[in-house]
Order: sequence, then C-alpha cells, then structure tokens
Amino acid sequence: MKPCAEKDVHFEDSGFSYSMSLISGKYKLSILYSLAFYGTFRYNELKRFLDPISFKTLTANLKDLEECGLIIRKEYQEIPPKVEYYLSDKGKSLMPILDQLCEWGENNRP
Repeated sequence: MKPCAEKDVHFEDSGFSYSMSLISGKYKLSILYSLAFYGTFRYNELKRFLDPISFKTLTANLKDLEECGLIIRKEYQEIPPKVEYYLSDKGKSLMPILDQLCEWGENNRP
C-alpha cells in the first residue's frame, strides 16, 4: 500500500483528507448509498427513508453534496414545487469504494 501523503506534505493537503471532507458526517454516506441503490429520491422520500434525520440536517447534507458535485438537484417548474436528487457521475465513481466498505463491514462485524 502506498501512502496517500508524503511525510513532507501536510496531511490536510492529501487526497485522503480531501475525500474525507466530502463524505464525512453522520448521513452523507447514507444519502449517497441510498441514491446509488434506489435511484432518484424526492426530498420527503429521502427524509422518510433516512428517519430519524432532521429536516435541517438533511438539507445541509444535500446542499454540501451538491456543492462538491457528488449529487445533482433537479428542480421542476411546477406547483407544488418538485425537486429530485440523484447521483452525478462523480458520485457514481465513488460507489466501488463504498461497496468495498460495505463488504469489509459485512466480513468484520461481530
């Protein structure tokens, strides 16, 4: 295994640190995994699926994931307003890594 950051480089500037900054938090991985395996979600569907997440927390996590390009927010111009969330290509590229985490967890949980 090769190191992600050389000893003379600040850890904050490493690829590992960048990756973790995108997916860190209690619900971000759950949101990404939900979108990957169950497809497009509307806001309230995702809220019910991830219960007990609060509206504020869900909104903040969705905004963060959208800003870093891992998910796409599609807003439809209709009444009542309709918004859907789905994985971007960048988000889809993260799925093999999440699959490995899932597999590791299944193999190592008590």
